[in-house]
Amino acid sequence: MKVLLAEDDFASREMLETILKRMGLEVVSCVDGAAAWEVLQADNRPPLAVLDWRMPEVDGDEICRRVRSVPALRHLYLILVTGLSQPENIVAGLEAGANDYLTKPFNPVELEARIRVGLRVVQLQEELMARIKELELAMWHVKRLQGLLPICVMCKKVRNDDNYWQQVDAYFAEHANVRFNRALCPECAASEARKFE
Repeated sequence: MKVLLAEDDFASREMLETILKRMGLEVVSCVDGAAAWEVLQADNRPPLAVLDWRMPEVDGDEICRRVRSVPALRHLYLILVTGLSQPENIVAGLEAGANDYLTKPFNPVELEARIRVGLRVVQLQEELMARIKELELAMWHVKRLQGLLPICVMCKKVRNDDNYWQQVDAYFAEHANVRFNRALCPECAASEARKFE
């Protein structure tokens, strides 16, 4: 999985990058907040970001605020890493939109644990989004099937959305993932039997 790392201090960035890569993550590094903001707006943006609070051009807390103000980005998991350790700073960072907050100097084991929590949340969000899409598709199919189907009174073919007439079983197989088992009802069976008498 891709992770954004935005840290202007070289030594801190190298250490964080080493930890993230050791966890098997693909790291996208930035040295300032403006570059980090650009990465987060891209179509292939990482779903998790580790942001330093104090950076050139745009601070980490401002990136958090921007992310939370854009509906398409609100699902991103943001971790602020900073030397600001006072309770009011922690509250300000979380209120700006960070999901988690880690103070420097940090314990690498604690950082890994917090990253793993973020990855679990991201994975759960992705699974939830996939389920929502499946349900929306299912509801779309149900709504289509609840509508009136034009059916020929003679041959019993159904007209589809492309104005093409097709057999009822073919229509349902295409639109509702339904397969038909061919059989004769008792009346038709008796009718067919009478033909051979």
